[in-house]
Amino acid sequence: MTHTTVLLGEAVDALLGQTPAAGPRTFVDATFGRGGHSRLILARMGAQDRLIAYDKDPQAVASAESIQDPRFSIRHQGFDQLSELGAGSVTGILMDLGVSSPQIDDPTRGFSFRFEGPLDMRMDTTRGQSVAQWLADAPTSQIAEVIRDYGEERF
Repeated sequence: MTHTTVLLGEAVDALLGQTPAAGPRTFVDATFGRGGHSRLILARMGAQDRLIAYDKDPQAVASAESIQDPRFSIRHQGFDQLSELGAGSVTGILMDLGVSSPQIDDPTRGFSFRFEGPLDMRMDTTRGQSVAQWLADAPTSQIAEVIRDYGEERF
């Protein structure tokens, strides 16, 4: 199954349309995913501009390695690391937040209700513990707190 980027043109138009090309610009795709936004940004930005993409998902980072453009770089990090770029160093940032359909469609990721698979649910499968591991170790009171506070289940 292929992923179709929603509002692709509109999002890239909004990013690039707000910034006049008066010298080299730096753009950030803070959630690379499968690269729909990044590929269009690269196609529309200037020769001196650059694009830095971020993603926690190792599969997304592997997908990004197919982009052979010297203006592009990928970082296996979350967008919480954007501060490393320095204040004023970025012209524009695009963030497409949420779980992507490739993550939901892959039963091994543990995000799907449609497929049997391990209960993982990590954006970055190389770090931290899976939900199954957390459930095995967490006290009942902590599990209840998480369901109440983040699952919007009062009872």
